[in-house]
Amino acid sequence: MTMRFGIVILPDQRWSESSRRWRLAEEYGFDHAWTYDHLGWRDLVSGPWFDAVPTLTAAAMVTERIRLGTYVASPNFRHPVHFAREATALDDISGGRLLLGLGAGGIGFDSAVLGNPELSPRERVDRFTEFLDLFDTILRSESTTWSGSYFSAVDARSTPGPVQQPRPPFVIAANGPRALRLAVKHGDGWVTTGPQADTADEWWQAVAEIRDRFENTLAAAGRPPESVERYLNLDSSPVFSLSSVDAFQDATGRAAALGFTDVITHWPRQSSWYAGEEKTLEAVAAELPRLRATI
Repeated sequence: MTMRFGIVILPDQRWSESSRRWRLAEEYGFDHAWTYDHLGWRDLVSGPWFDAVPTLTAAAMVTERIRLGTYVASPNFRHPVHFAREATALDDISGGRLLLGLGAGGIGFDSAVLGNPELSPRERVDRFTEFLDLFDTILRSESTTWSGSYFSAVDARSTPGPVQQPRPPFVIAANGPRALRLAVKHGDGWVTTGPQADTADEWWQAVAEIRDRFENTLAAAGRPPESVERYLNLDSSPVFSLSSVDAFQDATGRAAALGFTDVITHWPRQSSWYAGEEKTLEAVAAELPRLRATI
Protein backbone atom coordinates (compact mmCIF):
# COMPACT_ATOMS: atom_id res chain seq x y z
CA MET A 1 0.00 0.00 0.00
CA THR A 2 1.33 3.42 -0.97
CA MET A 3 1.56 5.98 1.82
CA ARG A 4 -0.36 9.22 1.29
CA PHE A 5 0.87 12.54 2.65
CA GLY A 6 -1.15 15.41 4.04
CA ILE A 7 -0.38 18.86 5.41
CA VAL A 8 -2.27 21.25 7.68
CA ILE A 9 -2.22 24.94 6.77
CA LEU A 10 -3.34 26.89 9.81
CA PRO A 11 -5.87 29.65 9.01
CA ASP A 12 -3.73 32.29 10.70
CA GLN A 13 -2.65 34.29 7.65
CA ARG A 14 -4.54 36.62 5.35
CA TRP A 15 -5.46 35.03 2.03
CA SER A 16 -2.86 37.13 0.22
CA GLU A 17 -0.25 34.98 2.00
CA SER A 18 -2.23 31.80 2.60
CA SER A 19 -3.21 31.26 -1.04
CA ARG A 20 0.46 30.73 -1.90
CA ARG A 21 0.66 27.91 0.63
CA TRP A 22 -2.38 26.07 -0.69
CA ARG A 23 -1.05 26.28 -4.26
CA LEU A 24 2.34 25.03 -3.14
CA ALA A 25 0.82 22.15 -1.16
CA GLU A 26 -0.56 20.85 -4.44
CA GLU A 27 2.61 21.62 -6.41
CA TYR A 28 4.72 19.85 -3.78
CA GLY A 29 2.72 16.68 -4.34
CA PHE A 30 0.78 16.37 -1.10
CA ASP A 31 -2.31 14.18 -1.40
CA HIS A 32 -4.49 16.16 1.00
CA ALA A 33 -4.39 19.53 2.73
CA TRP A 34 -6.33 20.55 5.81
CA THR A 35 -7.10 23.56 7.95
CA TYR A 36 -8.10 23.74 11.60
CA ASP A 37 -11.84 24.20 12.13
CA HIS A 38 -11.82 26.31 15.27
CA LEU A 39 -13.07 29.74 16.29
CA GLY A 40 -9.73 30.20 18.00
CA TRP A 41 -6.95 27.80 18.94
CA ARG A 42 -4.86 27.61 22.10
CA ASP A 43 -2.55 30.61 22.63
CA LEU A 44 -3.07 31.74 19.02
CA VAL A 45 -6.58 32.85 19.90
CA SER A 46 -5.48 36.48 20.28
CA GLY A 47 -3.81 36.56 16.88
CA PRO A 48 -5.16 36.45 13.31
CA TRP A 49 -7.55 33.58 12.65
CA PHE A 50 -9.94 32.81 9.80
CA ASP A 51 -12.86 30.42 9.41
CA ALA A 52 -12.31 27.00 7.85
CA VAL A 53 -15.23 26.90 5.41
CA PRO A 54 -14.42 30.05 3.38
CA THR A 55 -10.73 29.17 3.60
CA LEU A 56 -11.36 25.75 2.06
CA THR A 57 -13.67 27.31 -0.53
CA ALA A 58 -10.89 29.69 -1.58
CA ALA A 59 -8.39 26.82 -1.54
CA ALA A 60 -10.63 24.84 -3.89
CA MET A 61 -10.49 27.71 -6.36
CA VAL A 62 -6.67 27.83 -6.52
CA THR A 63 -6.08 24.05 -6.68
CA GLU A 64 -7.20 21.26 -8.98
CA ARG A 65 -6.13 17.89 -7.63
CA ILE A 66 -5.38 17.92 -3.92
CA ARG A 67 -8.08 16.79 -1.49
CA LEU A 68 -9.20 19.41 1.03
CA GLY A 69 -10.37 18.82 4.58
CA THR A 70 -11.57 20.15 7.91
CA TYR A 71 -9.24 19.21 10.75
CA VAL A 72 -11.49 18.66 12.58
CA ALA A 73 -15.02 20.01 12.58
CA SER A 74 -16.89 19.47 15.84
CA PRO A 75 -20.27 20.05 17.51
CA ASN A 76 -18.70 22.76 19.66
CA PHE A 77 -20.11 25.29 17.20
CA ARG A 78 -21.18 23.35 14.10
CA HIS A 79 -24.83 22.29 13.72
CA PRO A 80 -25.48 19.31 11.42
CA VAL A 81 -28.21 21.11 9.44
CA HIS A 82 -26.10 24.12 8.49
CA PHE A 83 -22.87 22.19 8.23
CA ALA A 84 -24.47 19.76 5.78
CA ARG A 85 -25.24 22.71 3.52
CA GLU A 86 -21.68 23.98 3.84
CA ALA A 87 -20.25 20.53 3.15
CA THR A 88 -22.46 20.10 0.09
CA ALA A 89 -21.30 23.45 -1.28
CA LEU A 90 -17.63 22.70 -0.56
CA ASP A 91 -17.87 19.31 -2.22
CA ASP A 92 -19.47 20.91 -5.28
CA ILE A 93 -16.99 23.81 -5.55
CA SER A 94 -14.01 21.48 -5.14
CA GLY A 95 -15.31 18.98 -7.69
CA GLY A 96 -15.67 16.20 -5.14
CA ARG A 97 -12.38 16.71 -3.29
CA LEU A 98 -13.78 17.33 0.21
CA LEU A 99 -12.69 15.29 3.23
CA LEU A 100 -14.70 15.80 6.41
CA GLY A 101 -12.46 15.50 9.43
CA LEU A 102 -14.83 15.26 12.40
CA GLY A 103 -14.27 15.12 16.14
CA ALA A 104 -16.12 15.38 19.44
CA GLY A 105 -14.64 18.76 20.33
CA GLY A 106 -12.67 19.52 23.46
CA ILE A 107 -12.70 22.19 26.11
CA GLY A 108 -11.18 25.60 25.56
CA PHE A 109 -12.07 28.64 23.51
CA ASP A 110 -14.40 26.89 21.05
CA SER A 111 -16.50 25.42 23.82
CA ALA A 112 -16.56 28.61 25.91
CA VAL A 113 -16.94 31.45 23.41
CA LEU A 114 -20.66 30.82 22.79
CA GLY A 115 -21.35 30.96 26.54
CA ASN A 116 -22.69 27.42 26.80
CA PRO A 117 -22.06 25.27 29.89
CA GLU A 118 -18.95 23.10 29.72
CA LEU A 119 -19.76 19.47 28.97
CA SER A 120 -18.09 16.49 30.58
CA PRO A 121 -16.09 14.10 28.36
CA ARG A 122 -19.00 11.64 28.41
CA GLU A 123 -21.46 14.37 27.41
CA ARG A 124 -19.20 15.50 24.57
CA VAL A 125 -19.15 11.98 23.15
CA ASP A 126 -22.93 11.72 23.61
CA ARG A 127 -23.30 14.95 21.64
CA PHE A 128 -20.86 13.74 18.98
CA THR A 129 -22.80 10.50 18.59
CA GLU A 130 -25.95 12.46 17.87
CA PHE A 131 -24.08 14.90 15.61
CA LEU A 132 -22.72 12.08 13.44
CA ASP A 133 -26.04 10.26 13.19
CA LEU A 134 -27.88 13.42 12.11
CA PHE A 135 -25.12 14.79 9.85
CA ASP A 136 -24.79 11.46 8.05
CA THR A 137 -28.56 11.15 7.66
CA ILE A 138 -28.97 14.65 6.21
CA LEU A 139 -26.18 14.18 3.66
CA ARG A 140 -27.68 10.89 2.47
CA SER A 141 -31.36 11.93 2.44
CA GLU A 142 -33.57 14.32 0.54
CA SER A 143 -35.36 15.45 3.70
CA THR A 144 -34.66 14.84 7.37
CA THR A 145 -36.71 15.50 10.49
CA TRP A 146 -34.98 14.72 13.77
CA SER A 147 -35.41 15.36 17.46
CA GLY A 148 -32.53 14.67 19.84
CA SER A 149 -31.04 15.79 23.12
CA TYR A 150 -28.54 18.15 21.49
CA PHE A 151 -29.76 18.71 17.92
CA SER A 152 -33.05 18.93 16.06
CA ALA A 153 -34.00 19.21 12.40
CA VAL A 154 -37.34 19.87 10.74
CA ASP A 155 -37.53 18.95 7.06
CA ALA A 156 -33.80 19.61 6.55
CA ARG A 157 -32.95 19.40 2.85
CA SER A 158 -29.81 18.25 1.06
CA THR A 159 -30.72 18.97 -2.57
CA PRO A 160 -28.81 18.58 -4.85
CA GLY A 161 -26.69 16.36 -2.61
CA PRO A 162 -22.92 16.05 -2.56
CA VAL A 163 -20.81 15.32 -5.64
CA GLN A 164 -19.30 12.36 -3.78
CA GLN A 165 -21.95 9.76 -3.21
CA PRO A 166 -23.44 8.81 -0.89
CA ARG A 167 -21.55 11.62 0.90
CA PRO A 168 -18.01 12.98 1.30
CA PRO A 169 -15.72 10.72 3.35
CA PHE A 170 -15.86 11.04 7.12
CA VAL A 171 -12.41 10.96 8.76
CA ILE A 172 -13.20 10.63 12.44
CA ALA A 173 -10.80 11.65 15.18
CA ALA A 174 -10.74 9.11 18.00
CA ASN A 175 -8.50 7.90 20.80
CA GLY A 176 -10.87 6.63 23.49
CA PRO A 177 -13.06 3.51 23.37
CA ARG A 178 -16.42 5.16 22.62
CA ALA A 179 -14.97 7.48 19.98
CA LEU A 180 -13.20 4.53 18.36
CA ARG A 181 -16.53 2.75 18.08
CA LEU A 182 -17.96 5.83 16.37
CA ALA A 183 -15.00 5.89 13.97
CA VAL A 184 -15.66 2.26 13.10
CA LYS A 185 -19.41 2.83 12.71
CA HIS A 186 -19.33 6.01 10.62
CA GLY A 187 -15.76 6.46 9.42
CA ASP A 188 -14.34 6.09 5.95
CA GLY A 189 -11.16 7.10 7.70
CA TRP A 190 -9.84 7.26 11.27
CA VAL A 191 -7.37 9.87 12.50
CA THR A 192 -5.50 9.83 15.77
CA THR A 193 -3.20 12.29 17.49
CA GLY A 194 -2.05 9.85 20.11
CA PRO A 195 -1.75 11.15 23.68
CA GLN A 196 0.58 13.76 25.10
CA ALA A 197 3.98 12.24 25.86
CA ASP A 198 7.35 13.40 27.17
CA THR A 199 9.44 11.59 24.58
CA ALA A 200 8.98 10.48 21.00
CA ASP A 201 9.47 6.83 21.90
CA GLU A 202 6.73 7.03 24.55
CA TRP A 203 4.42 8.65 22.03
CA TRP A 204 5.03 6.03 19.37
CA GLN A 205 4.42 3.26 21.90
CA ALA A 206 1.11 4.88 22.88
CA VAL A 207 0.13 5.26 19.21
CA ALA A 208 0.79 1.55 18.70
CA GLU A 209 -1.51 0.77 21.64
CA ILE A 210 -4.27 2.99 20.22
CA ARG A 211 -3.78 1.29 16.83
CA ASP A 212 -4.29 -2.07 18.52
CA ARG A 213 -7.51 -0.85 20.18
CA PHE A 214 -8.74 0.44 16.85
CA GLU A 215 -8.07 -2.90 15.16
CA ASN A 216 -9.83 -4.75 17.97
CA THR A 217 -12.80 -2.40 17.59
CA LEU A 218 -12.88 -3.03 13.84
CA ALA A 219 -12.85 -6.77 14.40
CA ALA A 220 -15.60 -6.60 17.01
CA ALA A 221 -17.79 -4.69 14.56
CA GLY A 222 -17.07 -7.10 11.72
CA ARG A 223 -15.54 -4.45 9.45
CA PRO A 224 -12.64 -5.52 7.21
CA PRO A 225 -9.36 -3.86 8.24
CA GLU A 226 -8.87 -2.35 4.79
CA SER A 227 -12.30 -0.68 4.81
CA VAL A 228 -11.15 2.28 6.94
CA GLU A 229 -8.18 4.47 5.99
CA ARG A 230 -5.86 5.31 8.89
CA TYR A 231 -4.48 8.80 9.37
CA LEU A 232 -1.81 9.80 11.88
CA ASN A 233 -1.10 13.37 13.00
CA LEU A 234 2.70 13.20 13.17
CA ASP A 235 3.01 16.49 15.00
CA SER A 236 1.36 15.42 18.21
CA SER A 237 4.71 13.76 18.86
CA PRO A 238 7.24 15.78 20.87
CA VAL A 239 9.35 15.91 17.67
CA PHE A 240 7.98 18.19 14.92
CA SER A 241 7.98 16.08 11.77
CA LEU A 242 9.34 18.94 9.65
CA SER A 243 12.22 19.74 11.98
CA SER A 244 14.42 17.95 9.41
CA VAL A 245 14.19 15.65 6.41
CA ASP A 246 15.48 12.79 8.56
CA ALA A 247 12.78 13.44 11.18
CA PHE A 248 10.07 13.27 8.50
CA GLN A 249 11.47 10.10 6.97
CA ASP A 250 11.72 8.46 10.37
CA ALA A 251 8.17 9.42 11.33
CA THR A 252 6.61 8.28 8.08
CA GLY A 253 8.51 5.01 8.20
CA ARG A 254 7.32 4.31 11.74
CA ALA A 255 3.73 5.24 10.80
CA ALA A 256 3.80 2.86 7.84
CA ALA A 257 5.14 0.07 10.05
CA LEU A 258 2.11 0.55 12.30
CA GLY A 259 -0.26 0.22 9.34
CA PHE A 260 -1.20 3.86 8.83
CA THR A 261 -2.22 4.69 5.28
CA ASP A 262 -1.88 8.47 5.62
CA VAL A 263 0.28 10.86 7.61
CA ILE A 264 -0.36 14.54 8.32
CA THR A 265 2.27 17.19 8.97
CA HIS A 266 1.94 20.98 9.47
CA TRP A 267 3.13 23.93 7.45
CA PRO A 268 6.06 25.41 9.37
CA ARG A 269 5.43 28.60 11.33
CA GLN A 270 7.94 31.23 12.38
CA SER A 271 7.45 30.58 16.09
CA SER A 272 5.31 28.82 18.70
CA TRP A 273 3.39 25.81 17.41
CA TYR A 274 5.04 23.94 14.54
CA ALA A 275 8.00 26.31 14.46
CA GLY A 276 10.27 25.49 11.55
CA GLU A 277 11.60 26.60 8.19
CA GLU A 278 9.93 26.41 4.80
CA LYS A 279 13.19 25.27 3.23
CA THR A 280 12.82 22.04 5.22
CA LEU A 281 9.31 21.62 3.83
CA GLU A 282 10.70 22.14 0.33
CA ALA A 283 13.36 19.49 0.94
CA VAL A 284 10.77 17.04 2.30
CA ALA A 285 8.50 17.69 -0.69
CA ALA A 286 11.37 16.75 -3.01
CA GLU A 287 11.55 13.40 -1.19
CA LEU A 288 7.85 12.54 -1.41
CA PRO A 289 8.08 10.57 -4.70
CA ARG A 290 10.90 8.43 -3.28
CA LEU A 291 9.06 7.90 -0.02
CA ARG A 292 5.94 6.77 -1.87
CA ALA A 293 8.00 4.26 -3.77
CA THR A 294 9.82 2.85 -0.77
CA ILE A 295 7.38 2.96 2.16
